[in-house]
Amino acid sequence: MPADDTTAGPGRETGPALPHAPARPGPDPVSGLTGALLRRARAWAPFPAPALAGLPAEPPAHRPGLALRGATGPARGRAPARGAARTPPTPGPPRGRGVRRLYERARRAWDRPLTAYYVILGSAMLITVLGLVMVYSASMIKALSLSLPGSYFFRKQFLAAVIGTGLLLLASRLPSRLHRALAYPLLTVTVFLMVLVQIPGIGESVGGNQNWLSLGGPFQLQPSEFGKLALILWGADLLARKQDRRLLNQWKHMLVPLVPVAFMLLGLIMLGGDMGTAIILTAILFGLLWLAGAPTRLFAGVLSIAALVGFMLIRTSENRMSRLMCVGAIDLGPQGECWQAVHGIYALASGGWFGSGLGASVEKWGQLPEPHTDFIFAIAGEELGLAGTLSVLALFAALGYAGIRVAGRTEDPFVRYAAGGVTTWIMAQAMVNIGAVLGLLPIAGVPLPLFSYGGSALLPSMFAIGLLIAFAREDPAAKAALAMRRPGVRWKTMRRRVTERPSGER
Repeated sequence: MPADDTTAGPGRETGPALPHAPARPGPDPVSGLTGALLRRARAWAPFPAPALAGLPAEPPAHRPGLALRGATGPARGRAPARGAARTPPTPGPPRGRGVRRLYERARRAWDRPLTAYYVILGSAMLITVLGLVMVYSASMIKALSLSLPGSYFFRKQFLAAVIGTGLLLLASRLPSRLHRALAYPLLTVTVFLMVLVQIPGIGESVGGNQNWLSLGGPFQLQPSEFGKLALILWGADLLARKQDRRLLNQWKHMLVPLVPVAFMLLGLIMLGGDMGTAIILTAILFGLLWLAGAPTRLFAGVLSIAALVGFMLIRTSENRMSRLMCVGAIDLGPQGECWQAVHGIYALASGGWFGSGLGASVEKWGQLPEPHTDFIFAIAGEELGLAGTLSVLALFAALGYAGIRVAGRTEDPFVRYAAGGVTTWIMAQAMVNIGAVLGLLPIAGVPLPLFSYGGSALLPSMFAIGLLIAFAREDPAAKAALAMRRPGVRWKTMRRRVTERPSGER
């Protein structure tokens, strides 16, 4: 009987294996470097990936190949373990798609660099065009009653609009340094013309106010309207230079010489009896002081002095007192002193939702004084209805908001003061005019900017709109957006993208 060979070589068995003896465990293929890496990946994963989730806790020692494939490759067709964290689903579109989506679109559109530029240009042009239509409709009967052609006032307003459009384009193309250079010459010329108005034989009186200069023929000029623009440009340049020198933290530098010059202009205007223009000029002064950061006590002190002077001027004039007493009046008064205010309300009330139609106004046939100037908004309400008046208000609101955006986003102090001053001017004058038509404010005799008849008011207003457009174009993001819209830039960009083939073809 042969003896068993007990001397076995390395890794080799010479004797037969016992049928019930357990197999000798071999080396663990994942217990070395690979196992350590797998266990560390299992510990550091934020959530078990499919490969790690399907990996057995201890791979079998006799199937190393399957263990490695399960550790390194994705576990196909295997559900994640119970209680294991799952991958968060991709968020879908938000609920409430209607209003929320419109709001998000409007907000993204408003944040674009050229939004203020287009809003200022579009709203100003729409107000001017609609104003031309309403001037023609409201002034036709007035012209015929004066034995003039029916389009007499419209033709003069259209000529002023053409000249004003040229001024708007010129102002929108001039840089800020040229606008600052125009400040002192414009102020000097305006003060000289306002002094000429007070000289007997040179100045002319219209409606009880002597604030006009005759230019020959039917053309007249009101220098006080250009005084608003002169005060804005000169005041913005003055405050910007003082801010650069860090002088605005002293009240004397903030007030002098801005307030004395403004009071000089106010005195020249009040010598002619034009209370409405003086109110707008005062609003511009307060707007500049507020933008300059005037302290509350200083601002309140100047406001108190202005209110006291205004009360004294109203108290000493019977005409102004009657206008103040007609605020909110619903009857004509014992002597008809509230005739204009009450008939303005009648015009608005008879318009209804959509008006009686263009040219179908009844109040312009002699019942409502000044239908094409101070009370043109009442005629618009009668002929265009509530829809028309709300459209005009929306255009002015858009123009004002865009002006505030231009003033708030710039780093140039001159641009901030000038844009804020122009916005204050347009909005304050619109509020005073519309408030008087609605019976909420006394009748001040100021036209609706860009809308009412009057070339002297339209020309400086359109130049001021050109200033806002120029300031909106000077924003760095707006400059880049406008440069990309030029045809030459587009062509060069497209040509750079075309590659040349070896044969010379493109």
